[in-house]
Amino acid sequence: MTTSTSARQSTSTGKRGETVASPAIDTASVTALLERGRTLATPVLRAAVDRLAPPMDTVAAYHFGWIDAAGNPSTGDSGKAVRPALALLSAEAAGAAPEVGIPGAVAVELVHNFSLLHDDLMDGDEQRRHRDTVWKVHGPAQAILVGDALFALANEILLELGTVEAGRATRRLTLATRKLIDGQAQDISYEHRERVTVEECLEMEGNKTGALLACAVSIGAVLGGADDRTADILEKYGYHLGLAFQAVDDVLGIWGDPDSTGKRTWSDLRQRKKSLPVVAALAAGGEASERLARILAADAKKTETEFADFTEAEFASRAALIEEAGGREWTSQEARRQHATAIAALDEIDIPEKVRAQLVALADFVVVRER
Repeated sequence: MTTSTSARQSTSTGKRGETVASPAIDTASVTALLERGRTLATPVLRAAVDRLAPPMDTVAAYHFGWIDAAGNPSTGDSGKAVRPALALLSAEAAGAAPEVGIPGAVAVELVHNFSLLHDDLMDGDEQRRHRDTVWKVHGPAQAILVGDALFALANEILLELGTVEAGRATRRLTLATRKLIDGQAQDISYEHRERVTVEECLEMEGNKTGALLACAVSIGAVLGGADDRTADILEKYGYHLGLAFQAVDDVLGIWGDPDSTGKRTWSDLRQRKKSLPVVAALAAGGEASERLARILAADAKKTETEFADFTEAEFASRAALIEEAGGREWTSQEARRQHATAIAALDEIDIPEKVRAQLVALADFVVVRER
């Protein structure tokens, strides 16, 4: 087995008292799983997008990285394809062929990208995957319309299967979508609040990220005929994996390399997001935490224009305070804790050992990626 590290990375003790290790990554296995998901899902995804009326089909193709802004064929980054990979593994967990999970993989990917199109507009993000976002290139109206269209397509792809299992899968997808939207609403509402608790932040991120990943890792199993208990436990794995995924994203949202993330430096601080590093730092107590609280309270009262005039040094000073107060380390440890909870859930059901190993490898990738 080829791994990116020969042993577990260094362990450290989190603020909850437990020691949590960083997992090694089975790089070759993860790469193969992601590529399989992308290879099997992309043709069906492209066919779904081709159903859209012009110019929405072209706008969606740009968003997925299939064409550039001028309409020329492109090999742009279309994302890591974690969700399609999980949906195919989900089918195998139920004893079905991976191809059974393809409609679920495509449906989840459509919902995920519906959320990205709308989030980019609401957050004012100008870059995604190292390219200008759809709203910046094609305008806000197209970003909204195409996002809505992708959500409709997701349900269409499942329901046209015409099976009982497809109906069950659609119910899970629509519930996950509602939770995702709840999470985005919570995220926006927190931006102008002086204080958000760690519990509130975890609830928001469980909705915004955990719910759809949970659906991805159960939807293939449902299409493959799995019972509700099996699907629910797979969702438990996916939910905690989503929280781990988001915790890592929260660290990258402040300290990530723009060349890797495709976003500006201090991205989440520019949007005044109350992400996990911020709320953990504010809850920590101590001098750095108190100084940060005073600064962020003042920031919350500033207009968008005033905030847009902040210098790089001002954002860097806020990031330094968050790190000094322990927010960065706590969030990294939380990612590992959620990873461990996700893996433990797999022990509650009987699934093929190969599938379990692959689910573990994907979870490891989520926690260690882009460090």
